[in-house]
Amino acid sequence: MSWLDLDDDEPEFDEADIRVRPNPKANRPRTKRRPAHADARIARVLGVDRGRYTVLIDEDGPDEHTALATRARELRKHPIVTGDRARVVGDTSGSTGTLSRIVGIEERTSLLRRSADDTDQVERVVVANADQMLVVVAAADPEPRPRLVDRYLIAALDAGIRPLLVVTKTDLADPDDFLAHFEGLDDLEVFTSGRERMPVDEIGTRLVGHSTVFVGHSGVGKSTLVNALVPTADRATGHVNEVTGRGRHTSSSTVSLRYLGDDGRGWVIDTPGVRSFGLGHVDPANILKAFTDLAAVAEECPRGCTHLPDAPDCAIIDAVAEGRLGERGAARLDSLQRLLSTFG
Repeated sequence: MSWLDLDDDEPEFDEADIRVRPNPKANRPRTKRRPAHADARIARVLGVDRGRYTVLIDEDGPDEHTALATRARELRKHPIVTGDRARVVGDTSGSTGTLSRIVGIEERTSLLRRSADDTDQVERVVVANADQMLVVVAAADPEPRPRLVDRYLIAALDAGIRPLLVVTKTDLADPDDFLAHFEGLDDLEVFTSGRERMPVDEIGTRLVGHSTVFVGHSGVGKSTLVNALVPTADRATGHVNEVTGRGRHTSSSTVSLRYLGDDGRGWVIDTPGVRSFGLGHVDPANILKAFTDLAAVAEECPRGCTHLPDAPDCAIIDAVAEGRLGERGAARLDSLQRLLSTFG
């Protein structure tokens, strides 16, 4: 039978007659569109513990309080760190048993990072939105490490953070020889602290109106200083191993603490002690910024000068050889070259 033999009264079929199999789970189709969260509140991330974030709601406002939050699924690959300004939704009351949700991070003004070593390009975010770094180093027990401090200073300057330096345990050793290594640095404010006197008021004045991240080798007295500045901090303190000469890690997490001084308030961000500070993420061009005395001389170097020992016509090398940079010039140049050589 051909199509010509079909009865004109036979029904015709169209797309509406096709049966569609229902969704067995009765859920909505997935979409990449995310809610705007117009009702989100801005909160400061104070710390993180096992996937739960302590956030400060309504900072400096009449309803200031803390709450617990978790991160939204869409942020699972986005690092959220102490100091971040987060957008929070859900139950932000802070009542026992409640849990809000972080759905976004505000643009950061600064980001302090470190890598595992100088060959590691993967960054570890330490803190966000800090504008000062207080480097804590002991005059003895453990022995001060100038090159580690150089690394702290480079990381700070690379992040656009102003560095400060405090030398503790000055009752055990004279810090002058160590501090001479940094005499050529411009605008590096230095504090000294000993058993008889801790410069709490002087340092506190510099904390007002700032978010200051405290960094230092384990055992240098960083947590002791934090507890003196923030009496409610209750940060654990430790001692130096008599055999290895190394400090024991006491602070296990990064946390923001409110500093309340006579002149105003600020933020103290305490970090765990570290024995190394990789600079694999740093732009090598920024290394020279931590050696301002050498950077001034480097302006006379030929274009593209590496400042390494085999660099021809390097003005810094010539200045050190001629004694124009003082007794510490050679040591400063050695530190610079050691750092630059890791990026060669």
